[in-house]
Amino acid sequence: THERLLALLEALLAHPAVFPSLLAPFRYRHPALATSAFGLRFANPLGLGAGFDKDGRAIPAWPYLGFGFCEVGTVTAMPQLGNPRPRLFRLPKDQALINRFGFNNAGAEATRERLAGLQERGLLGAVPLGINIGKSAATPLESATADYLRPLELLYPFAAYFVVNVSSPNTPGLRDLQQPQRLAELLLRLQERNRALASPDASPKPLLLKVAPDLTLAELDDLLRVALDAKVAGIIATNTTVSREGLSRPTTEPGGLSGLPLRPRSTDFVRHIYLRTEGKLPIIGVGGIFSADDAYAKIRAGASLIQIYTALVYEGPFVVRRILHGLVRLLHADGFTRIGEAVGTDAHRS
Repeated sequence: THERLLALLEALLAHPAVFPSLLAPFRYRHPALATSAFGLRFANPLGLGAGFDKDGRAIPAWPYLGFGFCEVGTVTAMPQLGNPRPRLFRLPKDQALINRFGFNNAGAEATRERLAGLQERGLLGAVPLGINIGKSAATPLESATADYLRPLELLYPFAAYFVVNVSSPNTPGLRDLQQPQRLAELLLRLQERNRALASPDASPKPLLLKVAPDLTLAELDDLLRVALDAKVAGIIATNTTVSREGLSRPTTEPGGLSGLPLRPRSTDFVRHIYLRTEGKLPIIGVGGIFSADDAYAKIRAGASLIQIYTALVYEGPFVVRRILHGLVRLLHADGFTRIGEAVGTDAHRS
């Protein structure tokens, strides 16, 4: 489903005058869904999570499928094939996926060329574009900073925001970068370069941090202190998990688990981050969102924005419209006139 959808959207993009009308039935708009976070405006809070469109093959199509923003990547400094196949496993009974892709992508230079081509054709900018960056598998931890700086520099003109991915379980040693001292150094250097790259009349790009759901709450608190000191613009909670809790049957298949079993843990993380940062650090909630109720729970726990991935694999593109339509119904039922009013309203109830 994943590859077929990308291939179909790529084919449609060859005829830019046609695809907006073909994809129009997927879109749903409502003024109550408009929101803002880390200095950016969003027509709605639902985004495409990183990993689905790793190389930005279908960026112009995602707004027409109803997404309020999209995130590409993870992009690494050098192209890499990722882990050997098979590396994606469906668990239909649990509405879950296990992946061990290992940051397979075309690399920062190829991604820059693709984005530049789309920009020249006027096919970028319909919604905010996030670019998720990570460490190459062959790069030792001691050289990780340079590995993150490279895609930041090459892709800077195209991103509305960047995401620092130190939380994927599929690149050996990557999660060691969540250790406070290493993370502080990495974020310091990235923010220095971020400020240097910004044009004189513009602010630096929002830099977000994506966290793993397998941290203890004490480890998460340490990470949040580092993030606040580094003045990151927001947190994405969460990446995939190495836990197999909540599955209907045991599995020893290695990789990161996404989908419904991740939903409670990721929502708990959203709530914890919202409370610890007193709601001052915008959160993108991701993990197990299949319905409007799932999305609304993340928002009421403290998420300003939300992302999906696994639901798109299982339910197809109409899931976006269903979630957005349902969110409006839930907002009105609770007496809210806009989505931002609901953010964090359940955070103190745990």
